[in-house]
Amino acid sequence: MALLEVHNLRVEFPTRRGILVAVDDVSFEVAEGEVLGVVGESGAGKSLTGAAIIGLLEPPGRIADGQIILGGQRIDNLPYEEMRKIRGSEIGAIFQDPLTSLNPLYTVGEQLVETIQTHLDMTPTEAAKRAVELLTEVGIPAPERRIDHYPHQFSGGMRQRVVIALALCANPRLIIADEPTTALDVSIQAQIIALLKRLCREHGTAVILVTHDMGVIAETADRVAVMYAGRLVEVGAVRQVIKEARHPYTHGLMGSIPIAGHDAERLIQIEGSMPRLTDIPSGCSFHPRCPQAIDRCRAERPELIKQTNGETSCLLFEEGK
Repeated sequence: MALLEVHNLRVEFPTRRGILVAVDDVSFEVAEGEVLGVVGESGAGKSLTGAAIIGLLEPPGRIADGQIILGGQRIDNLPYEEMRKIRGSEIGAIFQDPLTSLNPLYTVGEQLVETIQTHLDMTPTEAAKRAVELLTEVGIPAPERRIDHYPHQFSGGMRQRVVIALALCANPRLIIADEPTTALDVSIQAQIIALLKRLCREHGTAVILVTHDMGVIAETADRVAVMYAGRLVEVGAVRQVIKEARHPYTHGLMGSIPIAGHDAERLIQIEGSMPRLTDIPSGCSFHPRCPQAIDRCRAERPELIKQTNGETSCLLFEEGK
């Protein structure tokens, strides 16, 4: 059974030049305990999709169409205060820069205790005990002492562990992790990804992992949703997509992953860049960069079609190529 259902999501930004569509007709599901990776280049719409789900779109951004359903309840049209209760108790969030998620004026213990008491019926003593348990769980050494430290007294990797503890405070059913390792060293990235994956497995928490790094998706996710220019172009099981990427854009992303011991002289490069929202091409938005583009690609916009091993949005399959 799906924990989260996103149906035909459309996110718009009204501007002086007109309406800019940043997320266009996006639909997917996330099962309980599943890790869904959402991958794409900067500007693909992946972070905005996550922000729409958690109710944190920055104005003038707005959900113009579609539905977001969590545990059978529609949440995209809830009043601010109701959505605020769901955010934290039902949905947790982990952002790219832990410093933006932590208040520098309060100790991590104070922030954990406040979050716990906001969403759970606990006394200050019970909440403080829970905070220490969470810090222990995420691998903070000497948690009884470090709970009284301020964010600046932690390293980048340790701050991100604290943010993960904050996200898990109320045992949410879903966590949205938006580029949770980008600001960290490579060695620390692996530790944080392994920690997030282990904790969510233990808690039975579903995760939407937003990243531009297909390598992180390959190591972490159960399924992957590939976004380009605000639309989904491929969705499928990670192993299947790695083995046999169908969409030309996904194939290019897979070719950009370095493989130890591989004899290739250089990685595959996708020529060109992501189109701006003000200049989305007609037809398939990827056709100006696609080495396999045909005439139909310039005129017709492909729909995401369900296939045996996933979903793909590409006219080449209709042409039998």
